Amino acid sequence: MKEFRLQEIFVLFYRIFLAFVFYQVARLLFWFFNKNLIRIDSVSDYFNIAYHGTAFDTTAILYVNSLFILLSLLPLVINTKKYYQKFLFYLYFITNGIAYGMNFGDFVYYKFSQARLTMAAMHVAQHEKNIAKVFLVSVVEHPFVILWFIILMMLWIFLYKKVKISERTPEKKWVYFISSVVSLGVVAALVVGGIRGDFKHSTRPINLVDANRHVKNPLQANVVLNSVFSFFRTMNTNNFREVHFVDEKFIEQNIQPYKLYKREGVEPKPNVVIFILESFSKEYSGAFNKNTKIKDFVSYTPFFDSLATQSLIATNAFANGRQSIHGMSSILAGIPTLKDAFTSSPYSNQKIQSVVSVANDMGYDTSFFHGAPNGSMGFMGFGNILGFKHYYGKTEYNNDADFDGIWGIWDEPFFQYFAKTLNTKKSPFMATMFSVSSHHPFKVPEKYAGKFKKGPLEIHEPVGYTDYALKKFFETAKKMPWYQNTIFVMVADHTNQIAYPEYEKAMNRFAVPILFYSPNPKYNLKGEISTPTQQMDIYPTLTDLMGYNKKMRSWGRSLVSDKKEDHLIVNSSGVEQFIIGDFIYLFDGKNFTGIYKLDDLGYENNLLGKINTPEIKLGELKAKAWYQDYMNRVINRKLN
Repeated sequence: MKEFRLQEIFVLFYRIFLAFVFYQVARLLFWFFNKNLIRIDSVSDYFNIAYHGTAFDTTAILYVNSLFILLSLLPLVINTKKYYQKFLFYLYFITNGIAYGMNFGDFVYYKFSQARLTMAAMHVAQHEKNIAKVFLVSVVEHPFVILWFIILMMLWIFLYKKVKISERTPEKKWVYFISSVVSLGVVAALVVGGIRGDFKHSTRPINLVDANRHVKNPLQANVVLNSVFSFFRTMNTNNFREVHFVDEKFIEQNIQPYKLYKREGVEPKPNVVIFILESFSKEYSGAFNKNTKIKDFVSYTPFFDSLATQSLIATNAFANGRQSIHGMSSILAGIPTLKDAFTSSPYSNQKIQSVVSVANDMGYDTSFFHGAPNGSMGFMGFGNILGFKHYYGKTEYNNDADFDGIWGIWDEPFFQYFAKTLNTKKSPFMATMFSVSSHHPFKVPEKYAGKFKKGPLEIHEPVGYTDYALKKFFETAKKMPWYQNTIFVMVADHTNQIAYPEYEKAMNRFAVPILFYSPNPKYNLKGEISTPTQQMDIYPTLTDLMGYNKKMRSWGRSLVSDKKEDHLIVNSSGVEQFIIGDFIYLFDGKNFTGIYKLDDLGYENNLLGKINTPEIKLGELKAKAWYQDYMNRVINRKLN
């Protein structure tokens, strides 16, 4: 049995378990020191938060202890020797001591930052010459934080030493080596799953925004998190920097970050239903390609195309990001993704004005639907930040017979569930449906094999299936009493596979359809908008249609207002891309790297340095002004 190293594995798990215990103690102390800033109403609420915090602790602990775990299990024969165990002892407590100290630093830091420790704090610190003095003053002002840290580290060391490994020498080294490799492989798989947050194909690694899935108030997410997790998850990802290019007056006049639309007679208030369609690129829909002059164009969305003839459609629209969560923030809150995603940034957990908060203010019932496992893509957490009152996912659907096996419930049955659930709501309501089926690995239910066009791309068939699911939804919705006074919006979250060269062009890789439809003629949602538009325009357009006659924060513009507002389209391909007037500007946060005519979507003729007209100069200033305002509002938490 000496060869199988069971004793070493048991002790390793015990040592990692100790880290979990002390992280929970740190969580309790963090809340205790900041309980006046983070309200938790009951003991059961706290235990719920602490329980869900374990997932974030797992990621942090495994990040910190990866080397320790590896060296504990490597088949070195000397692993049980006293000198080797002493080496592991120092490695364990140096790494864990530093990491644990980060949590304690947050006891004080949080009072000033209102956010967990992230790499952003390091960027701030590197510009502060008096950081050592600030640290010493903080220590003097908060001696109990240091005292608690010392006491707990001493207790941790004591408990670590209580369970020791007795020295053993393997007799059959080949058995020892093989069993060690197997053990190491199993543990490595567990470590990878622990760092990601789970082993599911349908979810991306947990991020800061996911902490909001488990709380009643977004501020409580800071208790779910721990400082090590938030620090590691933001390492090398924070390109958010405050800049100053123009004065505030220029921003107010040319960027107009606050909008006001006055619309009379919006009674009764319209219901609002938003479909965010997974990967539903403009390229796949005939109604949005009538003017693209693509030879032998084929559409895969017959229902969508027919609905477009009765709708207001934007045929020159762009996504403000590349991933699903970016689409959610852009469409619902008017917050685009630049080089770094806002939703995975240190600044995502703040009060945000959005179509959701506006609807809540106006007395709407607000709901978010997504057929994937609850919390997939970070939607539940970000939805909680935005203020959705209800979340409906795979759990609430509660019928795995309709599960596609990878991502979530097939669109057709989940869209029917959506319609029927809306029928239980009291008007007015605002509901968002995020589809799942038009996603890799691009399958459709077996019963529909051969029903939809396959085309040259794998995604064409499931896009046809989602289009069919939309058709069946509307067939059901038309029978509902709320249908007649409802505004429907359909938009893709981002683009996907490309068949036509036209959509291989750099800017067209963001080309998405935007459609507004209502059976109620009073909203006058018919026609075509051919000027450049974007996902961010949906939020102000809806608040305008809903009759929200108050000032609102928005970088987009209402597409139905009588006011003349110039377009300013934003997204990022590693550098920030702006469509302003008749030109496209590429900006790296400091300098412009390219200027192209509006019809040069493939960036073939860079005009930078070749022309310098007043329009170009103004466009550059507007791009810089927008970037400045974005950074200021995100970093300084002014998105409300």
